[in-house]
Formats: sequence, structure tokens, C-alpha cells
Amino acid sequence: MQSASRSYDPHPSYEPVDGQVTVGWSAAVTALPQGPLVLAVDGPAAQDWGALADDLSTAVRLSGRETRLLDVRSHHAPSASERIAARPHPAGDHFFTPLSQARAADLFDAVPRPQRPADDGVLLVFGPGAALCEPDVLWYADLPKRYAESAVAKGELPVGANLGRPDEPGDLVRLFYTDWPVLDRHRDMLVGRVDRWIDMQDPAAPASLDGAALRGTLEHLAHGPVRTRPYFNSTPWGGQWAASELGFTPQAGNTALGYELIAPEAGVLVGEKGGAQVEVPFQLLCVEHPQDMLGEEVHRRFGTSFPIRFDYLDTMGGGNLSLHLHPRERYMREVFGWPYTQHETYYVTASEKGAQVLLGLTEDADPGVMHSQVEQAITDGTPMPVQDHIQTHPATEGQLFMIPAGTPHASGAGNLVLEVSATPYLYSLRLYDWLRKDAAGASRPLPYEHGFANLDTARRGEDVVKDLIQQPRTLRAGEGWREEVIGALPEMFYAVHRLVVSPQAGIPDDTAGRFHILNVAAGQGAVIETRDGRTHFLAFAETITIPAAVGPYKVHPVGDDEVRIVKALVVEP
Repeated sequence: MQSASRSYDPHPSYEPVDGQVTVGWSAAVTALPQGPLVLAVDGPAAQDWGALADDLSTAVRLSGRETRLLDVRSHHAPSASERIAARPHPAGDHFFTPLSQARAADLFDAVPRPQRPADDGVLLVFGPGAALCEPDVLWYADLPKRYAESAVAKGELPVGANLGRPDEPGDLVRLFYTDWPVLDRHRDMLVGRVDRWIDMQDPAAPASLDGAALRGTLEHLAHGPVRTRPYFNSTPWGGQWAASELGFTPQAGNTALGYELIAPEAGVLVGEKGGAQVEVPFQLLCVEHPQDMLGEEVHRRFGTSFPIRFDYLDTMGGGNLSLHLHPRERYMREVFGWPYTQHETYYVTASEKGAQVLLGLTEDADPGVMHSQVEQAITDGTPMPVQDHIQTHPATEGQLFMIPAGTPHASGAGNLVLEVSATPYLYSLRLYDWLRKDAAGASRPLPYEHGFANLDTARRGEDVVKDLIQQPRTLRAGEGWREEVIGALPEMFYAVHRLVVSPQAGIPDDTAGRFHILNVAAGQGAVIETRDGRTHFLAFAETITIPAAVGPYKVHPVGDDEVRIVKALVVEP
């Protein structure tokens, strides 16, 4: 197994354009214009708004200006919680809820319209939806989503952490399906007029960047290679690879899920290396510069949604993933509200001896028998004979497994899988979880009726091997390099390629109007060179986005070993 602990960068960062990151409320307050004004601070619900308002108002008063406070949460309508909520389908199945289509304005019966204070005073309007109050100055105070997820795992998400629910304990399902869709849309509409972006990861010393510098930096990043900040979550099946090889510290004993690039949650660090930084949502690059990031055709097809994700599934020293599948296209759209579905692929980056991937139905699989056995496992704790129904395949390093929507699958224990997938990530329809219990002794929810409603029974037996475990096909080649197609299917909107580059060689490439994503799957690393003179190092196991606007670029290997780079791109419809 190859180690990357010396070169993998868990905190990639980029310097701001025409500005600098400052730390502390006093530095931010100093930049406020003189005269009476309404200052709005908007942002996500799952942070301590009371403490933020107290600290900021104190800084304003210390600057010599009178301050009054208006908490917009007190103006949310009594019916706001129900008004914005996504509705479970079927009723009662709250674990797999459609995404809310509500707007931040739906939180209010009437948005408050505060008057400017007298003299040189500041009226501080704060909380989710504050920007709707037509302020003179708009700040956005952000807290990356992983903080709320971590708080849920620890049982620490406070009362009032969900939109429109000031007196109820925080709830993860509500965050995923209601709060985040509503507030992401709201944030995306605001970015063009935000006067200051504030990072609240350290509430005692918030880091911030002027709005003009934020937008200038987004424009710059949309024209060159860019990495997002990676992190790992723990789950009951998780392994130890990222802890031992990349140096990540497990939150709960393992590094199961590695978020290399999952656009709805990914962030880009902006600021001086080792100094003050703000984390900016990757999605803002697509909102502000959709054609530069995605390409004209991809933008037309997916809007501002970045449609491909890269993440790791670490079961090294862990257990099998649950047997699951993902919604098929129409079901995903009509039941869950995503405009495109969750096709996946598994690329085996590393594996232990004897490790397997479960994929596809056996020739004789009987869905009716499967259904009965799933129910027996849930009600009676009877183990399901999974291999009677699902094929197992050797987890050979470098092999790609195609997993179109509706295909039952799981990564087995002893694997490091690079999951190259469509961006939707909330709808894993689990059928069986090996009778596993969590730390509290509870079983994971198994939405098996959703799963069986989406099970593709047509592809089975030898067709699984022929269609879904493809052999590399050389697409183009030159001296010391080649590009291979390692996975493509008519029903999947993206393809997975592999760049194979010998030491001392270099492979030319071109986005040709649509973004690329690269991951160093073998070798020490590579250097990416663009036509405008930018260079970016990419270490083993790291992932990077090449925006559509980059055009021609070249990849050079680092070190004395052959480098293998997994590449994904949207293909012609």
C-alpha cells in the first residue's frame, strides 16, 4: 500500500485577490461606513446567533457607535416550520424526505422593514433571512455544514438549530432536507451583493473577507485548478486507512467517509497559508461563474448544480457497507425532488487480500424472496443470505465498478474505494445492514420499500460482469502516456477515464468546454500546468477540479514511478 502522509495536504488554500482576510469583530467593524445604517448579518440557522450578536454589538459600541439589535428569528411566522418543511413520501418515512422547495421569504408573514437609527448609530439585524430586510450593509456569517453534522453525531445540536423551530431540539433530517436546500438557495442569491463574508469556525476570532475581494477571488479560482478542503466522517462500518496513511484524526474511531469533493458541502479555503483564512462554499464558484466552471453545455443541462462528486469509502480494518441501491431517474425526480439521479462508480484505490465488492443480481435472484428475507432480518434478526442474490467480485486495485441507479451494491471490508459519482448523496436506499447496531444499540433505518421500488431486475448474471466491470480501452496515446476509458454506460451522464503517465513524460489535455475532475490514484503525484502559466501540485489521493474555462493543460508526473490519475467528465447526452 502506498503512503501519502508526507505530501497529502488536508488544508489546501488560495490567496485572496485584491484583499486580505482579517480576524476579529473590531477589524470588520472598522470597515463599516459612517453615518446611521442598518447592518444585516445573515447565515445558517445552526450557529449561536445570540453570542454572535452580543460579540458584534459590543465591537460596534467599542468603536464609539450606538447599537440596537433586531433578531429576525423573532419575526418568523408561527407557521414557518410547517410552511417550509419538506413532506415525507410516504407519510411518516422521514428518513427519506424530498428536498424542500421553499424560499427564505416563506419564513415570514411579513418581512420587517426597520428604520435607520439616529446620528451615527447602527441597527444590527441578525439571523437567517436578515438580508430580506433591505439593509444598508449586508454581511454573511457562515459555518460549514460539517459542524452541524458533527454536533448531531455528538448529540450537541442545540435547541433552535433548525429553521422556524426555536423551541425544538436540532434534527439532522431537518437540516438535510429542509434547512440546507432553503438556505443554500438564499445564500446563492445573496453572494453578488454581500459586503463581507465571515467565517464563524472560531466564534471568538471570526475571520472575514471584504465582499469585493470575495467575488474577485471566486472569479480567479473559476479559471484555474482548485481543490476543496477534504475531511472524513465516521460510521459504524468505517476503516482506518485515512487515519494511518493521510494523518486524519478520526472523530469517532474511524475514517469511513472521505469528502474530497461533494459540492453541496465542499469548501475552498481562502487566505494566507498558515495564516488567517475563510472557508467559502465551493458552490459559489458555480453560482457566480457557471459557464467558466461547468462549461456552456453542462451549465445548460444542470444549471448551477455541480453534477459529479469524488469521495472515499474507507473499510480498511472496517466492515461491509450496507447492501443498498439508489433511486432511478424518474423516481428521484418525482419522489425526492432531485432533477437528476445518483449513478455511482467504485474505483479500487487499495484493497486487502481477499477483499470484495458486491455488485448486481445473480442470475437466479428472486426479488420476492429477497423482500421476505429483508423483512425477516428486520423483524426477527435472521441473517440474510446475501450471496444467494448478489454477486461478489474481487476488489482488484485499479478496477472500476459501474453502479447505475437501481443496481444493488456494497463495498466489502478491506477496501479503499474512490467513489466517482453523481452529486446527489442523500438517498442510499438500504436493503440490509448485516444486523449491525450503532453505538446506542439501534439498527440503521432500512428504507427497503423505496429500495425494492427502484431495484433493476433486468441486468443480472453475466450481463453484470459484461456491462459493469469494464476493461480499459485506450482512447489516445503518445510517448510515455495514454488515456484510457475505464467506465462508460449509455444511461450514465458522465464517464470515468484514467491518465497513465510514465516518469519524465507529460500528458496534454483540454477541457474542451466542460470541467474535468482529477484524482491521483497511484504514484507520488503530479503537477498541472495551464496555458495561462498557473501550476498546481496534486499529491497521491488528492482530488482537484479543472474548470471548463481552463482549456488546454498538461499533467507531469512527480517522482520515479508511473502516475495513474482517475479523471471524470460529463459526456455528450
